[in-house]
Amino acid sequence: MLFYRFRVIGRENVPEEGGVLLLPNHLSYIDAVIMQMACPRRLRFVAHDQLKHHWFFEWAIRVSGAIVISPRHKLESSRRVIEALRAGEAVCLFPEGEISRTGQLMEIRRGFEVMARRAGVPVVPVAHDGIWGSVFTFSGNKYLFKSPRLMPTHLCVCFGEPIATGQASAARVRRELLDLGARAFNERPILRRHLGRELVRSLAKRPRHIEMIDRTAERREVSAGRLLGVAAALSRRIRATVTGRRVGIVLPPGAGGTIANLAVICSGKIPVNLNFTAGRTAVEASLGLAEITTVISAEAMKTKFPNFPWPENTLDLRGEIDAIGKARLLFWLAIVWTLPNQLIPVLLGLPKEGGDQEANLLFTSGSSGEPKGVVLTHRNLLANCWQISSLSILPNTATVVACLPLFHSIGSTVTLWYMMLRGCRVVTVPGPLDTRKIVDAVREESATVLIGAPSFLRPLLKKAEPGELRTLELVVSGAEKLPLELYDAFMERFHIEILQGYGLTETTPVTNVNQPDPPITTTTAEHQQGKRLGSVGRMLPGITARIMDPDTKDDLPLTETGILLLRGANVFGGYLKDEAKTAAIFRDGWLVTGDLARFDEAGFLHIEGRLSRFAKIAGEMIPLATIEQNIADGFGWEQLDGPKAVMVSVPDPARGEALVLLTTEEVSSDAVRDTLTLAGLPNLWVPKTILWVGSIPMLGTGKVDLKTCREMAIKVSSSKVPESTGTTSPVPLR
Repeated sequence: MLFYRFRVIGRENVPEEGGVLLLPNHLSYIDAVIMQMACPRRLRFVAHDQLKHHWFFEWAIRVSGAIVISPRHKLESSRRVIEALRAGEAVCLFPEGEISRTGQLMEIRRGFEVMARRAGVPVVPVAHDGIWGSVFTFSGNKYLFKSPRLMPTHLCVCFGEPIATGQASAARVRRELLDLGARAFNERPILRRHLGRELVRSLAKRPRHIEMIDRTAERREVSAGRLLGVAAALSRRIRATVTGRRVGIVLPPGAGGTIANLAVICSGKIPVNLNFTAGRTAVEASLGLAEITTVISAEAMKTKFPNFPWPENTLDLRGEIDAIGKARLLFWLAIVWTLPNQLIPVLLGLPKEGGDQEANLLFTSGSSGEPKGVVLTHRNLLANCWQISSLSILPNTATVVACLPLFHSIGSTVTLWYMMLRGCRVVTVPGPLDTRKIVDAVREESATVLIGAPSFLRPLLKKAEPGELRTLELVVSGAEKLPLELYDAFMERFHIEILQGYGLTETTPVTNVNQPDPPITTTTAEHQQGKRLGSVGRMLPGITARIMDPDTKDDLPLTETGILLLRGANVFGGYLKDEAKTAAIFRDGWLVTGDLARFDEAGFLHIEGRLSRFAKIAGEMIPLATIEQNIADGFGWEQLDGPKAVMVSVPDPARGEALVLLTTEEVSSDAVRDTLTLAGLPNLWVPKTILWVGSIPMLGTGKVDLKTCREMAIKVSSSKVPESTGTTSPVPLR
């Protein structure tokens, strides 16, 4: 075909003869054409009777001999399909029931189970990838009336192994479709490309576009052409003067941080955004592990963070740009504005392919342990950017407030790399704790999207007036669980719904996110859910999952609660120079997240807690987060200003572990015991020690610093507590 390039995997899984029921995902109006071109057998399609209301589809149904079904006559509809299957035909039925308008796999309807069982035929799941974004899909919240693709579209169709008669449940088919979808997504040619090359080409296509409004110091508008021109010139200087594979960057979000990252990757080196809020010991360990001898920063950062272990070769970004010279800067700016976008990467010496080579290095936040170096490849980053792009939350028309630090996985992938690839306008604020600056940025720049952790969103309730955030269309929360009271308070005060997402640094990071319900634009369309309160959304395209029993390590049904395992092109390959930790986090090629989770029947993921946030006392697994929530609910604590209670476990010689409560509230041990008892929790769940603290330790990423909390608890628990305090008396921590 002129506009499409086909790749078919598993065609041999379709039986050569006899009845068979094919169950593909449904993304476009031409899915039937795609399936027939990929399948070696002639297909008999199942069509909804509402399609006959349109003359074109009525003609297509008549010509193709499709089996028309109606929800008003379910038994008769099923009988027609069963007869065709018994007659030895290959029948294709879309189990979602309608075209997905979210780009994600929707609920699998169960009607096919009876058809396959009564006909006594196998079921073959089929997943195709690549069509989303075309004029035949609902990408951009509309069909047909959008810019068509000018370059050939690569489609991949994956046929799964046949599922025997009677074994094809809706849950089994969903799992198979997720697996096949991830495999098909992994075949996208763009995932083999070089991130730097794609960034350069993307920026060069729109040199006049105001890419960024930098509000780090004074307001500056920065065009895509200027951003690329300065970064290109700086990359030549870095390549000539800086040794070593990796270059550290210590800068806030803004034009400087963006130029530094882009210049480093265009120089053929690996940018490493360092966490300047971490302790000196952690940063020194990161510098040593990554073998970083050169750091790019600014004099203001060195003044603000004097305890940061600045290496001898710390470069001032402004000084490095000035050293390039005006003539060379003008030369590269002229190239960006005049030459075709395909030629500029060639002049910069950027390879066409990056694939599985390291492109970016991030260090985990260390909320429950020492930071680890997460190696992200070109494939990882390009995959996650295109996965995010498939949703409706960050179109190129969005104006996004970028306040998360560049060492944060969302601040790196989403508000740095993704924005340059997608063409969204970015409004940068120095940090997520600059609440007043965030409010001013939203109001003055008419921002439409704000991304942050609950810890960074809470202060908006006190420091922002409802009218100041009126232009916000989306607020997306990640990094930690979204408290229901924060969601309700935002709805009441600002009439803005916070959409919760999920991800890990090891998954580049986004794997799930809620998105607005897609609009209904046709007479035959039904309401579809893009979001569900209490969940973190459906899986992004190209990612698949398993649920594992924490004790037996066996696979569980996706709808049961267990440890969440993930696989996809966005999942990293391993930690830097740490084979032991890499082996520990992978199981048979699956990333073990350590989170307890389950899926509902509609495919929404619900995170129930962190496995590391469980204590094992007298052989019983005790969920610490559940105790925290019951204490907060029992005392009526509104945690809009931050968490007021954190549960940790410490070693105990008698029972293995003991519970310790850190709280900012002066509550008695008897009151805590009574509260938990009233909530129906057993005595084993009552904390042995209560520590009063001035504030709960937090990380720069917005998460609770569980490591520091546990160290504080261990320190007090191991010290000599006066005998009169008893075993559950509050201990003030000074």
